[in-house]
Amino acid sequence: MTRLKIEISVPESHVEQVVEALHSVGAGRAGEYARCTSVWRITGSWLPSPAARPHRGRAGEVERAEECRVESFCERDQAAAVLAAVRAVHPYEEAVVNFLPLYDPAAG
Repeated sequence: MTRLKIEISVPESHVEQVVEALHSVGAGRAGEYARCTSVWRITGSWLPSPAARPHRGRAGEVERAEECRVESFCERDQAAAVLAAVRAVHPYEEAVVNFLPLYDPAAG
């Protein structure tokens, strides 16, 4: 198995929904621990196209806002379920969910 780090930017108002979605499909499990997650405040920025329907801001104008970064991890075979679960509760029209492979020194 390949473990993946998950990174999601989300408004603070939706952090708990995203965390619940992650863990409802098994992300964030390490041995006898579940719901392993990190959350911290960040400042995000984006420029919605004229055709966009942004959760915050207006099309054609750069928006900067306080958000939270939610991080956790999952196995590669869980990634599709994690993505679907997060997108189902995330308020953004285009939720970005990053999956990064993690190096496992025990695997050689």
